[in-house]
Amino acid sequence: MAKQTSILTYTGALGDTIGYRRNGRHWLRSKPKQVRQTKATQLAAMRFGMASKRGAFIRKAIYQELDVLCDTSHINRLTKLLIAANGSHPQGIKGFRFNADTGISRFFAAAPVLLADGKLAIPAQQIAKCNGIIALEVKVIATRIDCNSRTVRGCHTETMTIAAGSRFAGAMLDMNVPGHGALLLTIQVRGITRNGISADSRYLAADIAGILPPMPVKMSQRVSFPSIAAYRRQLDSYSILQHPQPMPECCLLE
Repeated sequence: MAKQTSILTYTGALGDTIGYRRNGRHWLRSKPKQVRQTKATQLAAMRFGMASKRGAFIRKAIYQELDVLCDTSHINRLTKLLIAANGSHPQGIKGFRFNADTGISRFFAAAPVLLADGKLAIPAQQIAKCNGIIALEVKVIATRIDCNSRTVRGCHTETMTIAAGSRFAGAMLDMNVPGHGALLLTIQVRGITRNGISADSRYLAADIAGILPPMPVKMSQRVSFPSIAAYRRQLDSYSILQHPQPMPECCLLE
């Protein structure tokens, strides 16, 4: 380990050396000539790669409708959740916050529920009152994604404004998006002040509030065919009818 004394310091690989920062100072070390990986490390690297690609796809699918600025740790946090779920499906990311500082639970005491038919039920409740916030802009984002082909099948949004500190009567929103794949429901809440949308991260939330897995593919009815032996018996009977055999002379009547 050597200390970098140049005016221009660096981190990362450069030639046969690797630069890195530690305790506010820049150091460098030689690059290893060979990296040995065990089966466990290879498996871990594969799982990390799968989770990273899946996380990037999910983020990009939701980014297009998201108005809340995500925090700097959301990429790593989402990847970590997908690694725990083996990266094969998005079920394990329910409740994920794009802004780690604030969740929608700050504004809704009774959590919204995504029903099996794709409808979102927001229970009637007393909306919390926040300092300087006069209303809440609630945006619901439904995104249908196919994780196998990594395609976005469709997206649907609904937006409403709720007065802060008031009694909310509840709502039932149809957020179903037709198509094959999982349905991800993201709820975004932004506080509104007298001057417009608040820029305070304490009043900005965006959570993945619900996930519906893909519907199972219905298999078509299986068509059965006769066996080879049955088919041959049919051919034999057909041949007998077409070409009847002559009767023996002993059986003929005089």
